[in-house]
Amino acid sequence: MTTSRVDPPVGRPDEPSGSTGSPGGGLWNRQLAHYPDNGPRTVYLGITVLATVVLYYELYVQSAVATTIIRDFHMSFTYFVFVLVVGNAVGAFASLLAGLADRWGRANLVVYGLLITGLLILFGLPNAGSKGIYMALFAVVSFVEGVVLVATPALIRDFSPQVGRGVAMGFWTLGPVLGSLVVTVVATNTLSDHSNWRWQFHVCGIVGLVVFVIAFIGLRELSPKLRDQLMVSLRDRALIEARAAGLDPEEALKGHWRQMLRLDVIGPAFGISLFLLLYYMAVAFFVVYYVTVFHYTEQRANGLLNWYWVSNAIALVACGVLSDRIRVRKPLMIVGAVVGAVGTALFALAATKPDTSYYTFAIYIILIATGGGIAYVAWMAAFTETVEHHNPAGTATGLAIWGWIIRATVTVAFATLTVVVPATSTLVDKGPRALEIQARYPEQVATLQAVDTPTLLALQSSPVPPPAALNAAISQLQSAGLAGTPPEAIARLLQLRSQPLPPDDLTFLQENGTEVQKAQEDNPGQWQKWWWVTFAGQLLFIPLALLLRGRWSPKQAREDEMEHERMVQAELARLSGQT
Repeated sequence: MTTSRVDPPVGRPDEPSGSTGSPGGGLWNRQLAHYPDNGPRTVYLGITVLATVVLYYELYVQSAVATTIIRDFHMSFTYFVFVLVVGNAVGAFASLLAGLADRWGRANLVVYGLLITGLLILFGLPNAGSKGIYMALFAVVSFVEGVVLVATPALIRDFSPQVGRGVAMGFWTLGPVLGSLVVTVVATNTLSDHSNWRWQFHVCGIVGLVVFVIAFIGLRELSPKLRDQLMVSLRDRALIEARAAGLDPEEALKGHWRQMLRLDVIGPAFGISLFLLLYYMAVAFFVVYYVTVFHYTEQRANGLLNWYWVSNAIALVACGVLSDRIRVRKPLMIVGAVVGAVGTALFALAATKPDTSYYTFAIYIILIATGGGIAYVAWMAAFTETVEHHNPAGTATGLAIWGWIIRATVTVAFATLTVVVPATSTLVDKGPRALEIQARYPEQVATLQAVDTPTLLALQSSPVPPPAALNAAISQLQSAGLAGTPPEAIARLLQLRSQPLPPDDLTFLQENGTEVQKAQEDNPGQWQKWWWVTFAGQLLFIPLALLLRGRWSPKQAREDEMEHERMVQAELARLSGQT
């Protein structure tokens, strides 16, 4: 969108200096003295989105190979979840620290964050000598992500007027989604040839360092005097630059934390955190879920996730465009929440149905992802506009509060997961060996599972089986469908004697077999309870989202925009001394 410029009497100084907005350049100074034209502005927005995609690719890459990492480091599933808990807790407080981006700026946090995470993913995590070191390095990656979670949407807000905020936030929210999509696409197409989980990290780290170079060269940000103002449309550009000469950034920031600690900021931030619980579970645990409940391979589970990310990405951009066109956000938030909740309910009901097909799951996932994309992009646009209403200079502060709340909520959710779904811990920790023994000795294991332990001990206690124990074993094998006649049952028992399991394997099954078998039975139901928790979170999102500012009627929203345009023209006329 282009408009004629109105040159205010304050003019545009040719060589501004210091904190008033010196031209970007050097290793640290990236501030722009003037609001950029559409071409450069689009480049800055594009680099910000690209940086977001890569940072989330780096954060989520471990989820594609989670079961392999667990085995390689001899972690328990509970320990792996604790890695995520620590990471999210660190990220939560990093988000609060990133509120200082209103004072320090945003671009350098993103640029040098890319450098740190790229090095850690390429060299640090793949070479971690122990699970403790792995946890510590992942916490550092999560710290940087917590900072970027605030800095990147702040940059997007700075370079996007409210009239185009939906599209801009649609592309920004592509960051986590495309980051997740890259993870699953790369894993789906390479795990068969590169089974070592470190290969996935090496590729990811190289990509991260390449994007760091791009951001280092090309990313810029507005000076505080420009970004600390409210911009409704690009037609406000002349007024913003005219006002900038008389704006004191330090004065504008006074009381910015107090201004953001409001119900219409905190309530919606908590609401979106609940709404996104299913998304964060998908990122972290969908592969584990499908491996332990439906016995998918890691590759097949990652392939199913591709449906989620592609559908979500399309919905984010399409809804962003629609939201800007009709000028309202709230109706789209409600529609998206309802569609997502319907998909989540169907998904939860399927958790205890082992015959649910791959493509049935794909349909449910498309519903969840589409509804989530519609609701989230409209919410992000409305949330940043609400923050701006309180104080445009405190944008990063408002986003820091949101970042802290969302990370704290996810931390609590991850910590609670192992309590709600304990069977998965058993299956991840002990299931692989049990399956390996079963695959190697299928007949013997089937016999051991069918005959109870006291009967087996009685049969093994004497070279001549006691008649009572023998009859009990025959009856149990027939009841289990493993033998049609007594001679067939006796043949199975003799096979168990002539071709016994190795002592270590037998001891493992005796100590853990019953627990693993029970975990297999309980696991689907436990996950189903958890999916209903995420469903409840999506419903609670709706009333909390309504606290945000914004019109319901497109007609009233357009009238507000016209009124703002008249105000802009009047203000420009006043500043230029015109009548």
